Amino acid sequence: MSINIPIILTFIRVAIAPLILLVFYIPDKYICITSINNLAAFLFITAALTDWLDGWLARSLNQSTLFGSFLDPVADKLIVCSSLIVLLALGRVSTFVTLIIITREIFISALREWMARIGAEDVVSVNKIGKLKTVFQMIAIPCLFYEKSILCISFLKIGSLLISAASILTLLSMFYYIKCSWPALKSKF
Repeated sequence: MSINIPIILTFIRVAIAPLILLVFYIPDKYICITSINNLAAFLFITAALTDWLDGWLARSLNQSTLFGSFLDPVADKLIVCSSLIVLLALGRVSTFVTLIIITREIFISALREWMARIGAEDVVSVNKIGKLKTVFQMIAIPCLFYEKSILCISFLKIGSLLISAASILTLLSMFYYIKCSWPALKSKF
């Protein structure tokens, strides 16, 4: 395995996932909840930016690797799922939305693994609906962490609307992947 800048950035994203959880365990006597919310939002935004940057660098520097292709979606799922669990515990996202998104992530990971085993991994490559879902999540989650309003703009409301839209896109993308993979799946049963 060769270590390059895109893989280092992906490892940073993997490390950020538990940090977001840990900041909420800092005792109140050391930091106020507003600062914790700000820090969690900052960490998530940093992770989202490294996601974009590692992909761009891997393509532009021709440093795409098999390991990087494996680790990148794992890092994405870790950061999104761990953040949603924290937001669920804080009461800022519904159980239903959290279950939809996390269930889809596990299901699509399993589907991609199965499709790779039968030599049909291209059937479940990322599509536009999945990319749009990711964009909505990457904007919604820091808004939900930040939670405050600025100039009568409620980041909590914006985050809630966007995460609800992301959950709908999550279902649509899951159904799309199932539809695309169904012929290959049927042929193996």
